[in-house]
Amino acid sequence: MIYTGVLTKMKTEFKQPIEYYLIFEDDFLNVNQLLGKSVHIKFEKYQCLSCGMNTPIFRQGFCKSCFFETPSAGDWIMRPELSTAHLDKEDRDLEYEKNVQLQPHVVYLANSSNVKVGVTRKSQIPTRWIDQGAHEAIEIVEVPNRYLAGITEVSLKEYVADKTNWRNMLKNNLKDEDLVEWREKLKTFIPEEAQSYYLENNKETEIKFPVLSYPEKPKSLNIEKQIEFSGTLCGIKGQYLIFDDDTVFNVRSNEGLVVSISVK
Repeated sequence: MIYTGVLTKMKTEFKQPIEYYLIFEDDFLNVNQLLGKSVHIKFEKYQCLSCGMNTPIFRQGFCKSCFFETPSAGDWIMRPELSTAHLDKEDRDLEYEKNVQLQPHVVYLANSSNVKVGVTRKSQIPTRWIDQGAHEAIEIVEVPNRYLAGITEVSLKEYVADKTNWRNMLKNNLKDEDLVEWREKLKTFIPEEAQSYYLENNKETEIKFPVLSYPEKPKSLNIEKQIEFSGTLCGIKGQYLIFDDDTVFNVRSNEGLVVSISVK
């Protein structure tokens, strides 16, 4: 059977292990069911997630024009400390920005390749941790808007990483950490405006991924250049498909690409 559609990040269901789904316009695919099977991926065309045009993707699934215009790609997405909706100040679309920014946000610690600090909407827990390939995570503060979460992250990343080493994450070179201890150690560095939102009694969340074997030397698949790829799927972690020849395919970084997927 052949499945064809525009790539968006895989939907997940919090089970042990995580269940993954590719959602297309008229169909969906339970990716876990492909483990151990031969999978063929073919690049067909582009489809910008905003305008829908067959135009090369620039970033985050958007063509260049849409990336600099759509409110869902504003600078505050990647740098939450730049959020201004709490001041009633517009970046690109105030109504959209209020809807996203003025809701509960969480600053967290996640351990994927190392302990890192991050920000997400409360509604995206534990989805955000799953997308990052974290095998354990914990919330530090829960604040009422994105700006407070952003300034907290900026303060804490002076003392803890804010990036994941994707190769180490995929190779499963992991070290279990006491995230409660990390949280308590970082409490002192939370900005005064967010101190009252510190979470004191929560526990780590553990996450298991559906992986039969991990790559020794992960090599990233560029499906735009290669056009077609075939391999046996042996794992799913974060937003990566892991194949038997150490090839890995980051679904999220290929959003906006239309592909056909066939399974043997």
